[in-house]
Amino acid sequence: MIPLVDLKKQYQSIKEEIDKAVSRVLTNADFVLGGEVELFEKEFAKYVGTKYAVGVDSGISSLELGMRALGIGPGDEVLTPVNSFIASSSAISFTGATPVLVECDSKTYNIDLEDAEKRITKKTKAIMPVHLYGQVANMDKILSFAKKHKLLVIEDACQAHGAKFKGRRAGSFGDFGAFSFYPGKNLGAYGDGGIITTNNKKIHDTVKMMRNYGQKEKYNHVFLAWNKRLDNLQAAILRVKLRHLDSWNKLRQKHAKYYTKLLSDLVETPYEEAGSEHVYHLYVIRTKKRDALLQYLHSKDIGAGIHYPIPIHLQIAYKDLGFKEGDFPLTEKYAKEILSLPMHPELTGKDIEKICDFIKKFFEA
Repeated sequence: MIPLVDLKKQYQSIKEEIDKAVSRVLTNADFVLGGEVELFEKEFAKYVGTKYAVGVDSGISSLELGMRALGIGPGDEVLTPVNSFIASSSAISFTGATPVLVECDSKTYNIDLEDAEKRITKKTKAIMPVHLYGQVANMDKILSFAKKHKLLVIEDACQAHGAKFKGRRAGSFGDFGAFSFYPGKNLGAYGDGGIITTNNKKIHDTVKMMRNYGQKEKYNHVFLAWNKRLDNLQAAILRVKLRHLDSWNKLRQKHAKYYTKLLSDLVETPYEEAGSEHVYHLYVIRTKKRDALLQYLHSKDIGAGIHYPIPIHLQIAYKDLGFKEGDFPLTEKYAKEILSLPMHPELTGKDIEKICDFIKKFFEA
């Protein structure tokens, strides 16, 4: 079996470091918003290249709380790609604002600004590019677009830990960046977690209160808020894994290059935009024979998968937006063709060769 991700192998490779970090938290009995969280926030902000970072309980919370701190709410509209995971649009909805869904780019799968421009109204307050699959959207064009239309910029970097565009890391371009630490991410916790990165002190200070019952200090509640804190144990684990992130990403890039070399004549392989350093959270191919290929790979114990087979506009949860099949033709076409192949640092060259040999045999049959 070659799994889509292999967290067991990853843990074994850093077991001593992880066990030591976990033991430290347990020994100190420092469990909620403790020293590990504070240290990780500083280390992650430095890594991304922002002044501040605030740890929260999930990626969707980082998006929602960041937008609330920016004053986004009822009556506002936020542009976001239709081919993302539903958390992107859900976070907008939870603020009371309306997600305005936008078609994807035909090559990178990131947001299509030409389509976005057609959807701007007087209510449009922000744009939320999603750095899908681990490739940073073209932030030069997005920042220029936002300036032209006087929009806030929210980076959904939940799949792009360590990715760069023209030398700058994901999460350092917008008014704030949002990250998820779901276990399967390039930088994943051993449970849920998330973080906001920003250069805006007001966002930093507001989100710190929002995640912890609206407290300015203990028992002094400035506003009604939530319990959306990053767990101190997860922060200790993430501190260990952050030290390995760049080397893991380099392995992902190496694996992606080998996949592309072996598969470029058989399927549509990922496109890397100029200036982009894709970190391949997912290695996504396209073929019209996707469903049959998936079934074939599973029969050979290859853990391929499909990410987001039902676009957001066709989800029952968003039927109130009034969309129908055919409204986003490119996204709908791709949703029937995309296939994620196993991608994790622990893959070997032989694993990739085996997977690609099976794919070749499938198309020769």
